[in-house]
Amino acid sequence: MLHSLDAVIGQLSYLQIGLIIGTMVLAGFVRGFVGFGASLIIVMVLSLVLEPLLAVPISMLSGLPAMAQLLPNAIRFSEKSFVVPYGVAAFAAAPVGAVVLVSLNATIMKMTISVFVLVMVALMYRHWRPSKNPGLWVYLSAGAISGLLQGAAAVGGPPAVAVALSRPGAPQQQRANVIGAVTALSMCALLPLWYYGLFTSEVIFISIAVTPFYMGATWGGARFFSLQGHHYFRNGALAALAIIGLITLTISTEEFLTH
Repeated sequence: MLHSLDAVIGQLSYLQIGLIIGTMVLAGFVRGFVGFGASLIIVMVLSLVLEPLLAVPISMLSGLPAMAQLLPNAIRFSEKSFVVPYGVAAFAAAPVGAVVLVSLNATIMKMTISVFVLVMVALMYRHWRPSKNPGLWVYLSAGAISGLLQGAAAVGGPPAVAVALSRPGAPQQQRANVIGAVTALSMCALLPLWYYGLFTSEVIFISIAVTPFYMGATWGGARFFSLQGHHYFRNGALAALAIIGLITLTISTEEFLTH
């Protein structure tokens, strides 16, 4: 175990370590600020510094403390008619996504993640949402798509948020629906990733090391939102995701063309 950890840490420069920490701070701030999007940032950037097979499980494990913190609110206020079928479909589809993760070329995975993020940013910027009062099949379909994306790349959040926000109701209820959907996504890929042996000693060590930065930034993002960030948080979050997606797509495409 110590040998494998030394192999991973020893290959990282101080700049790369700083980039990993900075990524976790940015991701945590976005999570506290807008309630989702942290996994997108972590997977996109850490896929460049490390590789998707490390970035995806690190994203999953480092987000567990925040999930546990938000779960009581989701249980209390969320609509079970939405969260339950969505969660069941996500759990069913996540193993298929994990197969994609361990089978697909790493560079192609980076490019796929980046393109998906940019498409979702464009849709969300255009205020895209499913039709009002979507039915059971919409929840099942959205859960399956999100579970597939979550298992493959830990980026299933945007579809979940879009469908959750399409539900009518008070802001507190909508927020609880979002938390419930994201919680289901956080849980659904854990078992498949464990089955394929992706929770290695390196992943666990790095996840534990970066979690304090993630949690501290999450608190800061929530605090900023409550003070003044609610006036322009949405465009700022989408801009950050778009910039990171473009940079990641450019670098991964260049890597693909040169190999």
